[in-house]
This record gives sequence, C-alpha cells and structure tokens, in this order.
Amino acid sequence: MKIRHPWLIKTLGFGGASLVRLWIGTLRYRYHPFGPSVEPQRVTGNERYIYSFWHENILLPACHYGRPDVLVLVSQHADGQLIAEVCRHLNFGLVRGSTTRGGIEAVRQMMRAGKDAHLVITPDGPRGPRRQVQPGAVFLASRTGLPIIPIGIAYHRAWRMRSWDRFALPRPGSLATCVTLPPLYIPPNLDKAQLEEQQRRFQESMIHATQLAEDWAANGGVWSERDADRSAA
Repeated sequence: MKIRHPWLIKTLGFGGASLVRLWIGTLRYRYHPFGPSVEPQRVTGNERYIYSFWHENILLPACHYGRPDVLVLVSQHADGQLIAEVCRHLNFGLVRGSTTRGGIEAVRQMMRAGKDAHLVITPDGPRGPRRQVQPGAVFLASRTGLPIIPIGIAYHRAWRMRSWDRFALPRPGSLATCVTLPPLYIPPNLDKAQLEEQQRRFQESMIHATQLAEDWAANGGVWSERDADRSAA
C-alpha cells in the first residue's frame, strides 16, 4: 500500500525516527578506528569524508551519524518520501534521487555538496547484490576528491530479514561493533580500467572492515591477538 498523505507521512517519519533511536539506544556500542577517529562527531577542522557501510547495517549509523552536514541519498520514489522524513528527524541532510529516477542530478548534487559536507553511501544498494561494491561510489570519490571511509558493522545477536541484503535487526541490549579503516583515496581522472581496479580495492577494504567487526562482535567485544594481527593486514 502506497502512503501518500503528507500529514501521515510526516507522522510516520517522526514515529519511525523515534523508534530507531529507542531501539539502537539499547545497544552496547563499541567503536574502534584504525587510523584517525573519523566518526562525524569526532571530526574536527575541514576534513570531509564519504562514509561507506553495507545496506544491511543502516540502523546503527542512522543514530550515530546524524548531523545536518552529513548528507544521504534518498530515492525520489513515492516511498522515498517516508524515508526522507525519517532521515530529517534523525538530523541528516538530504539529496533526493536514485540510480533510476533523478540519478544524474543526484550525483551532481552529491558532488557539489561534497565541498561543504560529508556524504553517506551504501555501496551495495539499493538493490544489491549483497556486499558487492557498485561503481558509483568510486566514481563519486574520484570526482569529488573526498576519501572513502570503509566501515564494518556487526552485532553479537541480530535477527535477519529475508530481503536481498539480509537486513540486520540487532536484538535489544546486544553488543554492536563498528570498525573504520584508514581513509581510502581514489585518484582523479581515471579511465574505465582504472576505475574497475579502484572498485576492487574498495571491495577488499569493505570486506576486511566487515570481517574485523564481525570477529570482534563474536568475541564479545574483546580484541584477540588474531584480531590485532589481521587489522594490520
């Protein structure tokens, strides 16, 4: 059922944002940066980044990354209006568009916004395949000059939806782990072959960050010697 009434969309957006805050607020959050501490609330000066995490893990950053200078791309589809309202109540800035509707203009907006704001991407979204980096993120980083922050997120206990991304619903009170790797710089003016090589490099970084976070969560939030060795790989 499509929800189109503006008042209802605004009400559901407020309720959805409140529910996300309440749910994620029960988690035991642990953050470990490899390299600089780059979460938005920790960044000082004029640094700007492209934050990257898998589509399945959007709930945790939705609470921890919300700032007006952190911009997310939201579809122009009718259902996207509800998502946009949720994002607004979580304090994010918005760019409206997608790969199918308003895509070119959305990329242009993201490129312009990158001069003054952080950008958020889910490199395997919006339809997958799961945990497979798509070309758009590397292209955006190359054109804006902003470094990508590969982010790994995991939960000690979570339910999984039967969606393409196996969307994660962390169980209330569970341990949530977040790992960020050093900024990944993409050179400008790349040809097709070079973009594909950078895409593979980005894919490897995302898998590495994810594995570190998952091992950390499985270990109950305690870093082992094996984790420390693998983090330097």
